[in-house]
Amino acid sequence: MSTTQRIKNIFKILSNIFFILIFIAFFAIIIYMAATGLFRGHEALEEEQSLITTQANYEKEFKTDGTSFDSPKVILNPYKNSPLTALVIFHSDKEIAPTIKVEGKDDKTSIAHSFKSGTDHLLPVYGLYADYDNKITISYEDSGETKSKEISIKTDPLPENIAKAEITTANKEQLDNSLYFFSPSSNSLAAAYDINGEVRWYLAQKTSWDNKRLRNGHILISTERVINTPYYMSGMYEIDLLGKIYKEYSIPGGYHHDYFEMPNGNLLVASDDFDSTNNTVEDYIVEIDRESGEIVKEFDLKKLIPTDNTGNENYSTADWFHNNSIWYYEATNSVLLSGRHADAVLSLDYESATLNWIIGDPTGWPESMQKYFFTPVGEGFEWQWSQHAAMVTPEGYIFLFDNGNNKSKNKENYISAENSYSRGVMYKIDTENKTIEQVYQYGKERGNDFYSPYISDVDYLETNHYLISSGGIVKKDGVPQNQPSSVTGANELLSDTVEIKDGEVIFEIKLNSNTYRAEKLSAYYEGENFELIEGKKLGHLAKSEPISIETGLLSGTKSIDNEYKKHNIELSKEEDRLVISGSFVKNSNLRAILTKGFEKRYYRFKVTNEMHAAMCISVFDEGADENAESIDITRYINAEGLDGTYNVYLEIGDTIYDTGKSVKF
Repeated sequence: MSTTQRIKNIFKILSNIFFILIFIAFFAIIIYMAATGLFRGHEALEEEQSLITTQANYEKEFKTDGTSFDSPKVILNPYKNSPLTALVIFHSDKEIAPTIKVEGKDDKTSIAHSFKSGTDHLLPVYGLYADYDNKITISYEDSGETKSKEISIKTDPLPENIAKAEITTANKEQLDNSLYFFSPSSNSLAAAYDINGEVRWYLAQKTSWDNKRLRNGHILISTERVINTPYYMSGMYEIDLLGKIYKEYSIPGGYHHDYFEMPNGNLLVASDDFDSTNNTVEDYIVEIDRESGEIVKEFDLKKLIPTDNTGNENYSTADWFHNNSIWYYEATNSVLLSGRHADAVLSLDYESATLNWIIGDPTGWPESMQKYFFTPVGEGFEWQWSQHAAMVTPEGYIFLFDNGNNKSKNKENYISAENSYSRGVMYKIDTENKTIEQVYQYGKERGNDFYSPYISDVDYLETNHYLISSGGIVKKDGVPQNQPSSVTGANELLSDTVEIKDGEVIFEIKLNSNTYRAEKLSAYYEGENFELIEGKKLGHLAKSEPISIETGLLSGTKSIDNEYKKHNIELSKEEDRLVISGSFVKNSNLRAILTKGFEKRYYRFKVTNEMHAAMCISVFDEGADENAESIDITRYINAEGLDGTYNVYLEIGDTIYDTGKSVKF
């Protein structure tokens, strides 16, 4: 046999061995994949539509075809989240400027509004009564003659979780048909009441935090989507009273407590820096570009004042400041913040983000910080304690709600809740001479009946005309408490709001629930006209960082069994995140694993239900028993930075379960 032939034979043998090895390896991989569950089918999670996507479908029905002034289309609750509103739709052959009127139950409670001239009319109806045949009049002027059309709109009863009102004072000669809007703190819904205590508007979806009206007439509310416990929301909705969403702002650090509309339209927002290695909350403010939703400026309080200042009894290393309000004062280009846990109101220079001054008792603060504090002058002065809702009045005064917790930095001098009181208080400050004078207060004379250890609000309506809301009155078996209801287990909740004009209480409304903020607003804003504008989603959520990213096949997985089912696990897909909820043993190991091809992304979730001393709202509380062995939690993986379809696995304890689901980002 020639050398050439021998080489060919050797090559042939080696080729056969190679293909045999490939064949063996192929079957080994098949066996491995079968054993590890990689052949199991993964059903794609159906994506839940956002409210903005859903409302676009509703708006397809808002057409004037086949309608007229005499035969309008009437849609009650057109966006399915504002049950005491309607949309009246009709076409007119010539241009008319219609007026719509909702008949009130007395002369002071009718609500009317005139709209711009046109031929296709979409008229929002605000201020319907619940469980009532509402009389609506539409009219317009034609050659000196008034033409009118009367329609009736029947509404459903109120849901159980609407706070009930008691009106204790109403000087109707000094009141108008404005409504009193309340954002909830406890498990109730955002609602508005007239001067008779009748509910004239509410949102069916959960929301909270501030509810101020923007310059364009819209209102900013929180989304219903939590990004972190206990109450940090994904962002804000800009809505009208119909519940139509014009913009959704998603914010990486979420939203809590307050926002302020800047002169240029941008939004200063109380947020969080969850990526911070300090592991602190409620000490971070961002400025949001109104048109893009992107962050254009940041204020990090950890860099401005000591985090270990002499805080009050609610102080913790995590929630050391607890910023609960934001105000921008254009005259001095400054930002005003309220730190509940520091008993301090701060002024920051907007441009440099440096500290201007501090209002509060300076006791215990470092010597280096004393230069920022004021010296009291005048009679009857009292410092504020655990304050909320700090603002600057047109006169340049600092107006805030002084909750009055303990009334001392020293524990041995604490005043009990039974002997305490809350106030709306106004201070005049001299920033050159560093003096502070108390020029107004209301509430001390009310004693503990007006005492709110948390939340609450003040509003400046006009000169000598204020709204003061003691929204967090809590009692347990008749005894005033010094902590929120969710902490103390209080069984009596009250919100007491007074309207004061020229030193006289002209209106007082009490609700059988705690409320975060109160606003007095007209139902319609000046010049309001409804147009079908497409809702926009702006900004984005933060990127969910995996604890590790590995390459290779995932092994050792199990199919869903009875042990898995005990956890009552639910997986869902929103437009911008994966949602995982279930019941798990406290502090147990819980990880989500997303696989795509040979890529494995591991996400660790905390299984805790830490109690927060400053549970300002419990609207979105997971409601777990602090002492329970297993707790219900909901955790999220955001779409930011992910692309493609991923199979979803859950590691519970030391067992990796194949959920049988996949998610597409």
